[in-house]
Amino acid sequence: MTSAHTAPTPALVSDKRLTWVSLVLALGMFITLLDTTIVNIALDRLHVVFDASVTQTQWIATGYLLAFVAVIPVSGWLSERFGARKVWLFAIGAFLVGSLLCGLATTLPELVAFRVLQGVGGGMVMPLTMSIATRAAGPARVHRATTVVALPGLLGPVLGSVLGGAIVEYWSWEWLFFVNVPVCLAALAFGIILLPRNHGVRGHRLDVLGFLLLTPSVVALAYGISQTSGENGFGELSAWLPMVAGVVLLLGFVIHALTTRRDPIVDVRVFVRRSFGVGSLITLMSGFSTYALAFLLPLFYQQIRGESVFHTGLLLIATALGTMFFFIVVRNFAARLDGRVVVAGGVALTMLGTIPFALAGTSGSEILLLIGQFAQGLGFAATTFPVLALALSGLSHGEAPHGSAAFSVVQRVGAPFGIAVVAVILQRLSQDATSLQEGLDAFAGTFWWTLGLSIIPFVLAFFLPQGKAAETDNTSSHG
Repeated sequence: MTSAHTAPTPALVSDKRLTWVSLVLALGMFITLLDTTIVNIALDRLHVVFDASVTQTQWIATGYLLAFVAVIPVSGWLSERFGARKVWLFAIGAFLVGSLLCGLATTLPELVAFRVLQGVGGGMVMPLTMSIATRAAGPARVHRATTVVALPGLLGPVLGSVLGGAIVEYWSWEWLFFVNVPVCLAALAFGIILLPRNHGVRGHRLDVLGFLLLTPSVVALAYGISQTSGENGFGELSAWLPMVAGVVLLLGFVIHALTTRRDPIVDVRVFVRRSFGVGSLITLMSGFSTYALAFLLPLFYQQIRGESVFHTGLLLIATALGTMFFFIVVRNFAARLDGRVVVAGGVALTMLGTIPFALAGTSGSEILLLIGQFAQGLGFAATTFPVLALALSGLSHGEAPHGSAAFSVVQRVGAPFGIAVVAVILQRLSQDATSLQEGLDAFAGTFWWTLGLSIIPFVLAFFLPQGKAAETDNTSSHG
């Protein structure tokens, strides 16, 4: 049931229009997620360009992450107040301006400031994209729509590594940001034409107390996670103190959201829904396995196998091919199977794809590694698509903006947290390594850790609601 302040339910679009809407949304999602890895792979070069320390240069990534996470909670309210279409276009516009200014930056502080502007735009795009897609499709077609718009989230990081590596090695660092401009312009042009119009509700008030509790909590968590790369990992004061503060604020927000008489900025009650709650937990725990692998593989190829940045990016294409294979060949077959089996099978494939890296040497066996990456990409897709569709299909039209924001918070905090944990494991195992073989042993141990941590989402998959994966398309709007 929608509240008095909820925007009226928009009419569902036709199948043909839904395809075009999904493609436009995917374009916006692709460029904002691509930008994360395309810049991260160039941080080592940028600290030389600006004659800054690694710690100072890291703010290029950290500033973007903090701004990205900070605006996610408020995106649901903005969508209801001003209309999802208008806010999505504004977000793409902010990302476009931020990208242009980043490419024109002449000092590190300027670049960090403009990356924050990029993060403000990028952070709103993901939850708004899912909200628009869910509302335009309706519960009967949500699986189809979310599959199309989620694909860039899986391909962006890999393709970003390839493109970023090529730009760093053969071009100018400014084009790490200028490359966004034509894509953003295309997204704006097609968005103005194709995205369904909806009007905001002037009486929809912002949950100010909820905003003051939730936004600092997720920013503190994200900041604390970003500081775990220090010598003491999670033992660093700058790491554990913000995370503790973030958890306290988050608990305060949950209590507020459950007791307030007004609409909370994020309705935590959606997590009680079995599909949304378990799906969110699987997504959170995937940070320790699938997202951690995206962090480990480039380091493994460059530090242990001696590959260049660009060649590493090319090798990582195998992961993207596995994802596309699921999308093009396997998806329709998987939709006829029990959703729990599909998700559990996806996690199992990811685990199998990790084994060749845990057993790898300093040279040779490249074919086995590529096959392992293909299995990881296939497994990642088989896990992510059904979980995302299942989580969002259980929401009503009125719940879509807040639910999308909540799911995005889980994803954007879970991924870096999982990566941080695995990074600390790698750091602990490699701190006394003085030879290439000892470095290899440290990576092997870390890969075995990711394999073990993958057991958690594997088990959680069997707690999802029973039924064929295709039935997520026919779920009622209330789950």
